[in-house]
Amino acid sequence: MKVGIYKEVQIDTSHRLLHYKGKCANLHGHRWKVEVWMEGEPDPATQILIDYTLIKQVIGKYDHQIILNRDDPMVPCIQKFNPVITTPGDPTSELIAGIIREDLYAVCRDLGIKATVPKIRVWESPTSCAELKE
Repeated sequence: MKVGIYKEVQIDTSHRLLHYKGKCANLHGHRWKVEVWMEGEPDPATQILIDYTLIKQVIGKYDHQIILNRDDPMVPCIQKFNPVITTPGDPTSELIAGIIREDLYAVCRDLGIKATVPKIRVWESPTSCAELKE
């Protein structure tokens, strides 16, 4: 039996877009909303595909963090005072959606969970989001 689940998580992070001309080139913060859809075969004993708390933990590692492009010259300066999560490009909502999806796949592989992420949305404001679909 294949099932689908949905989880919404909100996090607060700061970022800036190194290769963008405009306001988002400045370090700033967002209340991000992450929506995750997962599908797969639930565990025969528990009938659970994946614990909602586990999804929240995977996404929660980005909560109250600074996320910057690994090539951003601000990284070494900020790291003197605060940890920085770096990304292989500008930390747009599109890139963050892909990174979180890969984080979820890694956890599923490690725990032997047979699940996919057919859709994920990352909202950086109430009116703007990126959506990835398989």
